[in-house]
Amino acid sequence: MTSPPTNKSTNDEIRERFDAQVERFSNLEAGQRTAIDSPVALDLITQAASRVTPDARAVLDVGCGAGNFTLKLLARLPNLDVSLIDLSRPMLDRAVERIFAVTTGSVTTHQGDVRQTDLGEETCDIILAGAVLHHLRGDEEWEQVFRRFLTALRPGGSIWVFDLVSSSIPAVEELMRERYGQYLTGLEDEAFRDHVFDYIEKEDSPRPLTFQLDMLRQVGFAATTVLHRNTCFAAFGAVKG
Repeated sequence: MTSPPTNKSTNDEIRERFDAQVERFSNLEAGQRTAIDSPVALDLITQAASRVTPDARAVLDVGCGAGNFTLKLLARLPNLDVSLIDLSRPMLDRAVERIFAVTTGSVTTHQGDVRQTDLGEETCDIILAGAVLHHLRGDEEWEQVFRRFLTALRPGGSIWVFDLVSSSIPAVEELMRERYGQYLTGLEDEAFRDHVFDYIEKEDSPRPLTFQLDMLRQVGFAATTVLHRNTCFAAFGAVKG
């Protein structure tokens, strides 16, 4: 079992950072700029969700930001009932504004941490989690949250994740960091690269893709799949039996 990392950002610190970045997370075409292949992941996840769970009635978007993943899903499965969870009230307000404009379904919000939010039992058919689970810490938190996801989904429901991931092999982790650093430098410059690496070190605690797939199966998901992997970002999903 892996212990929770120490000296990581608190929820208040994370919330304050995201409160100030609503515009950056409101670009539906570019997605999250610092995440490699974000537009590809947006498309793949929402296409997979709509095909795997075509009769969905409700979606839960965890760490919804400004609502990009839900907006993409609603373009494929219109008028779903939507539940949004995020630490940031400005993010939630922007997501609600954008989503209300394209759905006749209900839209509810929960400002808070998924680790403390009651997701209910069999309340949704699709769960989306875009660039949020890397804030989980020790093994117990990962298991607890994945079990909550399983419980919240109706039978046949599915969960879809796009996130920063690590490698359990140190040499590969070093290689992926180097390649990600090159990507960030290409976006702007080395100062920008260092800025992103600094807040990842302070704020995030990503886990290997294999760890997350194993944990999804361990808590009871019937099947898992990988949609896309590039450097230290991955899109993947799981289906409840």
